[in-house]
Amino acid sequence: MDTSLVLQNLLTPPVLFFFLGVIAVLVRSDLEIPAPLPKLFSLYLLLAIGFKGGLELQHSGISGPVLPTIAAAVGMSLAVPLVSFAVLRLKLDGFNAAAIAATYGSISAVTFITAESFLETQKLPHDGFMVAALALMESPAIIVGLLLVKLASTQQRPDNGRMRWGAVLHEAMLNGSVYLLVGSLVIGYLSAANSPQSVEKMLPFTDKLFYGSLSFFLLDMGIVAAQRLADLRRAGSFLIGFSVLMPLFNALVGALIARGLGLGPGNALLFVVLCASASYIAVPAAMRMTVPEANPSYYISTALGLTFPFNIIVGIPLYMALVNKLVVPAG
Repeated sequence: MDTSLVLQNLLTPPVLFFFLGVIAVLVRSDLEIPAPLPKLFSLYLLLAIGFKGGLELQHSGISGPVLPTIAAAVGMSLAVPLVSFAVLRLKLDGFNAAAIAATYGSISAVTFITAESFLETQKLPHDGFMVAALALMESPAIIVGLLLVKLASTQQRPDNGRMRWGAVLHEAMLNGSVYLLVGSLVIGYLSAANSPQSVEKMLPFTDKLFYGSLSFFLLDMGIVAAQRLADLRRAGSFLIGFSVLMPLFNALVGALIARGLGLGPGNALLFVVLCASASYIAVPAAMRMTVPEANPSYYISTALGLTFPFNIIVGIPLYMALVNKLVVPAG
């Protein structure tokens, strides 16, 4: 791997602000972000990335690799929980294994957004249809995770603990992040086709504020991730190893799929990042609601305490090197 890629990634403002948040906790600073603001910035980032993705999707169209790539992304969100569950069952009960497996089958929108910023620094183009893949990978992982709970833990769960599938499907398909991301994608697509003047008015909001908002949000994520370090230590060496090795394995599989799809380096990196990331917002919320037997400190601390910082600090440049090695044609 080219170490200069790691250094360039480490010295970008969003990643440096993430470190600033981590250090604040380690040195016991009283820095804290008021509770409503991280939620507001998270919603803004989803709105902006969805809207810009819709614009680019309108310009590029839906021919060529678009539908196969989206289908492959959904396929990974179905397959990763199954493989993860098989590994996790070596050490964990069915409830915890299923909850963590769903977490790793889903995606981290902020990791995806950070990867887009990395591509901009490398001046590598990518297409808007990757946002559609992002939007469609969350729900299948939640459903597979809950099916695993249903199938693998029927003897442990009493009859009165039956799953409410209506609530499960509603949470999987219409949770706030998925709804806003898909809705913004559709609005961007329709606006680019029918109202170019309104798109111009939106650009200062969706473009100029974006990088600063990402930096502010990662500052908060650094604080939250550092606060989860104690939970991660309690999770044990098996889960710590899983939270690094599973993303690496998924990245390798993702790179091979991207090569088969014929994706360019920018799209390939985003596809690999989607395969290698883990959800720390939507899936944990769904698991908390439907699988109370699972320990939240396991699936939140692994995804947020280690996999998320690993991906944004080291993973993204590592995956770029993997793409250059396996996906980009030689010469």
